[in-house]
Amino acid sequence: MLKKITVAAILLISIASCKTKDAFNYSQDFVKKETSLLADITATEDNVTRYVSAEQYDSIAVAGERMEKLVEVKLQEVKKAPAPDVKEGENFKEACIKYFQYIKSMYTGYKEFGLAPTDTERQAVQQRIMELSRNKQAAITAMQTAQKKFADANGFRIEK
Repeated sequence: MLKKITVAAILLISIASCKTKDAFNYSQDFVKKETSLLADITATEDNVTRYVSAEQYDSIAVAGERMEKLVEVKLQEVKKAPAPDVKEGENFKEACIKYFQYIKSMYTGYKEFGLAPTDTERQAVQQRIMELSRNKQAAITAMQTAQKKFADANGFRIEK
């Protein structure tokens, strides 16, 4: 009898630790996707700043479209990958999707800004970009909150 209880306890611990590992790996996969974009984001932001100063609108459109496509690849990867069968798995996946959609929307704005045929239309797009920029911290906070909740629910810590 004691042997059966011991085997059952080991089995339960193994299952629980596997789920924690699955959750942790899913979180890390998101972080890898996000960080894989950082160099491109930094370069694009620097380039767009230069292009705006030089009024090189075609270059802004090209830079925005390039980043839009890069982010879309990551977004589709998140959408296609099943959420782990753990607590808060679906909620975390949804937060990841919203986060990448937010990033993509910024670059869609850049593309639209560069393609705008008139100064008036460019100003309208610029207002939308500024509104998105004001929401940047809220988007980051929402993602971080979802990730922390996911980690807490599944017994692991987020690496800083």
